[in-house]
Amino acid sequence: MAIKITSTVSLDESELIFTFIRAAGPGGQNVNKVATAVQLRFNLLASPSLPPELRIRLSTLLASRLTRDGTLIIKANRFRTQERNKQDALLRLTETLQKAAIPIKKRKKTRPTYAAKQKRLEKKKLHGKTKALRGKRMADE
Repeated sequence: MAIKITSTVSLDESELIFTFIRAAGPGGQNVNKVATAVQLRFNLLASPSLPPELRIRLSTLLASRLTRDGTLIIKANRFRTQERNKQDALLRLTETLQKAAIPIKKRKKTRPTYAAKQKRLEKKKLHGKTKALRGKRMADE
């Protein structure tokens, strides 16, 4: 089954490795017996599904979350069942990849308008007058 990232990019589910581990926190006897938490591993740098430019953008955005070999690890233990945690991990992975797939807009250089320059100069003059009035004392005091 393919996981759709954008209209042109989709991931093959065979690239994902799911490991089920015991969840921490409250849950009674069940927490010690059943491995409900999910650890999703996705090798970002070795993925044939991702285009090179997206792979580069992802590796810079997720640099702190990647292992040395370029594997992204997502741990999901919000829910009490394996299936819901698996869905949660998949959802978080797709959201992360979709955010990175949006290209960053380049900033267009603009110049301030004539009115904006005049307004700035008027503010400077007013501020200067205020400061000038503060410092001087009258001679007859």
